[in-house]
Amino acid sequence: MFEFTKMHALGNDFVVIDGIDQSVSFNPSLAQLISDRHLGIGCDQILLVNNDVDDANVFDFRIFNADGSESAQCGNGARCVARLLYDRGYPSGSDFVLRTSADDLQCSVNETQITVSLGVPNFDPPEIPFLSDSEQKTYDLQVEDQIVQVSALSLGNPHAVMLVEDVSRAPVETTGPIIESHPRFPERTNVGYLEIVSRMVVRLRVYERGVGETLACGSGASAAVVAGIERELLDESVQVELTAGALLVEWNGRGTQTMLTGPATYVYQGHWLSE
Repeated sequence: MFEFTKMHALGNDFVVIDGIDQSVSFNPSLAQLISDRHLGIGCDQILLVNNDVDDANVFDFRIFNADGSESAQCGNGARCVARLLYDRGYPSGSDFVLRTSADDLQCSVNETQITVSLGVPNFDPPEIPFLSDSEQKTYDLQVEDQIVQVSALSLGNPHAVMLVEDVSRAPVETTGPIIESHPRFPERTNVGYLEIVSRMVVRLRVYERGVGETLACGSGASAAVVAGIERELLDESVQVELTAGALLVEWNGRGTQTMLTGPATYVYQGHWLSE
């Protein structure tokens, strides 16, 4: 048995497990069961946090997708975990670090908003990973009987971003699964459908790797803005309108951290009774 907290960030929902004050044995099969919206608690991802290092302000952060696979990055999840840690008084102040397998995420918490750094974007195809002979701003991708143009980058996890005229009519359900598992993305990818409203406002839908379409995706929002800035279509500070609300993404160009700001909300607390 262990305690959990159900949280969401603009509808992107999580089961957060505080492993600091309790011992939790975790595996992919358990992640699948917890995520099941009929047989389990139901969520997009399970977030597990520990404090196994000497620094009291550095916390280990693991992300399990609904299909049991593990991810190295989750911007919305990081904000939820940061909110919970801060409210429980674990860090000594409002600024602290979440350590993932990919990067150290700097967190800053106030009364209503949480800002997290999601790392420096990586555009090198082998590092994404993405199969290409050279780095390009966009790539032609064969999707069934059509060619689509995508930007490809990594923010600790791989992203494909494509421009659409109207995000509400984007073929997320049909092409999302195909691009997610496209052979040019050896470790699969998150797929972002980006509509540019102005240089400071965009609309976005995301088909998330290992999950499907979610109401919001923090790393997907960040990757979409980065891709738009790289293509000289967006400014350095952009509001991203998602299905259930808006996030702020800031990026000052190559070699700099991507900053994501938005809310995190509690839903309820409970106990998982292991068999």
